[in-house]
Amino acid sequence: MPFKALDYYLVRDLLTDEERLIQDTVRDFVSDNLMPIIEECNRNARFPMELIPKLGELGLLGAPYPEKYGCANLGAVAYGLLNQELERGDSGLRSFVSVQTGLVMFPIFAYGSESQKDYWLPRLAAGEKIGCFGLTEPDFGSNPGGMITRAVDKGSHYVLNGTKAWITNGTISDVAIVWAKLDGIVRGFIVETERTGFSAPEIKNKFSLRASVTSDLILQDVEIPKEYILPGVQGLKGPLSSLTQARYGIAWGAMGAAMAVFDEVLQYSLSRIQFDKPIASFQLVQNKLAHIATEITKGQLLVYRLAQLKADGKMRPQHVSMAKRNNVGVALEIARIGRDILGANGISNEYHTFRHMNNLESVNTYEGTYDIHALIIGEDLTGIAAYT
Repeated sequence: MPFKALDYYLVRDLLTDEERLIQDTVRDFVSDNLMPIIEECNRNARFPMELIPKLGELGLLGAPYPEKYGCANLGAVAYGLLNQELERGDSGLRSFVSVQTGLVMFPIFAYGSESQKDYWLPRLAAGEKIGCFGLTEPDFGSNPGGMITRAVDKGSHYVLNGTKAWITNGTISDVAIVWAKLDGIVRGFIVETERTGFSAPEIKNKFSLRASVTSDLILQDVEIPKEYILPGVQGLKGPLSSLTQARYGIAWGAMGAAMAVFDEVLQYSLSRIQFDKPIASFQLVQNKLAHIATEITKGQLLVYRLAQLKADGKMRPQHVSMAKRNNVGVALEIARIGRDILGANGISNEYHTFRHMNNLESVNTYEGTYDIHALIIGEDLTGIAAYT
């Protein structure tokens, strides 16, 4: 049965014609290209590499950036919608686009030299090059400032040593944006993955994000030309501002996963007969459906307002923290409730809800955990940092 999106408060009426067209285009792309293969990809822990050229053709990579770099120059709402529609299919596909766009292309666009932008952005936008973002380390996740990875100035070049962990796209990437301390200050480096001393072994045996590549990055005396440092930023502003861009897409994407769950369990509850009538006719099930619909609607309105703030230049990182925390948290709750409505069938890959639930466990943790985002908001409200 074709996917039917919940839009209880008629948010689609607020969209421009262009935004509706983008939403419909990405929705059709997911239905036609991802949904027929996603369970096979999930089962075999395979990222659908064959979809990357199409993502580039549709302008879904680097979508917010200017046309001069081969990008679509989409507005904040349109970019949010494409993330929502991609994650309706699978968090892994949205993660690929978020990393490529928010964590790789953004720091080059915001802090790179003109030559860096001219070379990398068009290639990344077309999907000709794949990128990853190296910040998290085995011993430093929520505290990125404690990173051990170091860069040393050798006069004619830099030498990087260190290890990064839980890196989306790492094994399949052509380039990595690696954050390392140079003379005690965090700096960003463009690292081509074919360089001697660089390796990216894939992390296997995951329960979550199975249709996504997750890797370690190992840098052993990797030599980097001087012109490969990002000149426009020093300190944690570089990686944290990049994470803000990616978290924005996550906040929208989580609603896509929640909408997929709602559509599936609603249809199931209307067709599943117990005691001679559909389970949708029972009060307990209706209460759960009403709760899910309410939380999705609240989340949709939250990110729509966030997009307006972004478009007006008023969006702050704390705004994004609230949206990421809320929407991923409620999407995970919705997936768990949806699994309950499906009963025993909920653990079968005949249905998509359990896959979304497993994926959202990771999304709830990466790019700032649910609890860390609470502390970010708490500090903003009180002026007191509770995590130091």
